[in-house]
Amino acid sequence: MTHALSESQVEFHWMGDQALLIRLRLPAPELLDRLLHLVRRLEVVFWENLGVLEWTLGYDSVALHYDALAVEPRELLARAKAACFSQEDEAAPVGLDRRSAEDIVTIPVCYGGELGPDLEEVARGAGLSVEEAVHLHEGVVYRVAVIGFAPGFPYLEGLDARLATPRKATPRPCVAAGSVGIAGRQTGIYSFATPGGWQIIGRTPIRLFDAGLSSPSLLQPGDLVRFQRVTKEEYDDLLRA
Repeated sequence: MTHALSESQVEFHWMGDQALLIRLRLPAPELLDRLLHLVRRLEVVFWENLGVLEWTLGYDSVALHYDALAVEPRELLARAKAACFSQEDEAAPVGLDRRSAEDIVTIPVCYGGELGPDLEEVARGAGLSVEEAVHLHEGVVYRVAVIGFAPGFPYLEGLDARLATPRKATPRPCVAAGSVGIAGRQTGIYSFATPGGWQIIGRTPIRLFDAGLSSPSLLQPGDLVRFQRVTKEEYDDLLRA
């Protein structure tokens, strides 16, 4: 099976003189898979090219950041098009594939109370009991769509539509690191203490970003995630550990 894209499915945009943005025009059900495959193809095409410094993944795009003194923009664009439109399915080097498709990262969460102050509001808005809302939230295997907003912050797709809740009208000045929230049809985890307007339903003691590690972000786009309910006592024990 080929993953080649057609010209009508791709847009190329220059971001100043240091990055090239490749945006895909595809329906949501296949967008993430095709985007991740494109990144693997780009890793192959640019593996020996030191002019490309890094890539940044968005919901429907990937930006190639490059050294303008090391690679000509014309060559960069030609290689990017080759990655998009080639019919070949080359094996990619290491990169996004550090977990297999079957691996699921389990994130312990203490729901409600002081750690999840918006849980009751979310449940009430969905016409559910708190227990039903928690069951729905932890009963799904999510997929990381993108890392953004703050280093290590995962935007997760797969939230049960019944739990979809608008952002807060007035954001909080500070949301604690580890807070698990809902915004629209997304759920996510705050990797740092930052301002935020998501509906906070719980908190995890797991650290999502550690700059001292070779791979600082616990999660990467494409990873599978499951939430597991823990008590406040279990949360405290995990936090101390």
